[in-house]
Amino acid sequence: MKFFQIKTSSISNRIPQIGSFLLVTCLSAFIILIVLQADNQSDSKSDSPPTVNVYSHRHYDTDQKLFRRFTEITGIKVNVQTASADELITRLETEGPNTKADLLITVDAGRLQRAKERGLLQSKSSKILESNVPEYLRDPEGYWYGLTKRARVIAYSLDRVSEKELSTYEDLADPKWKGRILVRSSENIYNQSLLASIIAVHGEESATEWAHSVVRNMARVPQGGDRDQVKDVAAGVGDIAITNTYYLALLFNGDDERDRQLAQKIGIFFPNQGNRGTHVNVSGAGVTAHSPNSDNAIKLLEFLTDSEAQSLYAKANFEYPVKPGIEWATTLKEWGEFLSDTLNLSILGELNTSSVMVFDRSGWR
Repeated sequence: MKFFQIKTSSISNRIPQIGSFLLVTCLSAFIILIVLQADNQSDSKSDSPPTVNVYSHRHYDTDQKLFRRFTEITGIKVNVQTASADELITRLETEGPNTKADLLITVDAGRLQRAKERGLLQSKSSKILESNVPEYLRDPEGYWYGLTKRARVIAYSLDRVSEKELSTYEDLADPKWKGRILVRSSENIYNQSLLASIIAVHGEESATEWAHSVVRNMARVPQGGDRDQVKDVAAGVGDIAITNTYYLALLFNGDDERDRQLAQKIGIFFPNQGNRGTHVNVSGAGVTAHSPNSDNAIKLLEFLTDSEAQSLYAKANFEYPVKPGIEWATTLKEWGEFLSDTLNLSILGELNTSSVMVFDRSGWR
């Protein structure tokens, strides 16, 4: 009996030690389980393909082909969400640091500059980008880079206008054009950038006088898009129209036979060839400020500005390549070489507010 009591007492004294041992053992096992689970999740993530997430204002089949080609070459999957430029910029602002977007693609330097000023892009550079994109077609601080180039030209009626009558954007203020000019609304970013380029050269006061005079020379109140202006020139509503080369080429090469026939009625004139050159703008892209995959975004941007992508942009979309030495589409070659205005396009965005104010003062609706 004493022996039993002694053993019982011995075991009773060791119970706290046994409990502590079991607690430590369970905690150790739990920690090991968490570590193993984390390792498994890490391995699972490493097994998933690398990605780049794109917010794009562009909605062309050409872009989708290029994204697929980029994935074939690099193994990096491209996820794309498309919407209007304003919607994408607002979305980036709303998402803030939680955004999944790596690259913002939109048209017109004015919009790209707006995204930069709102802190939605980050500065990035590489030797490839600097080699592919001329200095005036990219942000001086590396916040965005041009992908394609468009020229804002004058489309004119071959029946009612002689090419000798045409010269510069400034000349559109001449009374000889009274009741003859067709152009889009002042709310259009392309017109805002064109006016910004005039402000940059001549100052706000002269630009206001110019805009006033163009309004007096309009054939009707601004309405419709660039292609509508060209169609109305052909229909006799006006004699000349301000339009982008990109829209013209698409119109002349579209599926509608009536649109293709317009090419026989419309001439193309590149203004200001005797001085600063024709106003140009870009579609372009910038790495987002909170990009989760910024290295992949740079790789995609380098691909889109290099030869293969630039050739497809030119031939399929009738856009001028930003990279020098790339062959143009046949229609663009038929229109001929031209001198481009080399004003850095970031200035167009910086002067956007001024151009909107000038439009308001001039009565350009």
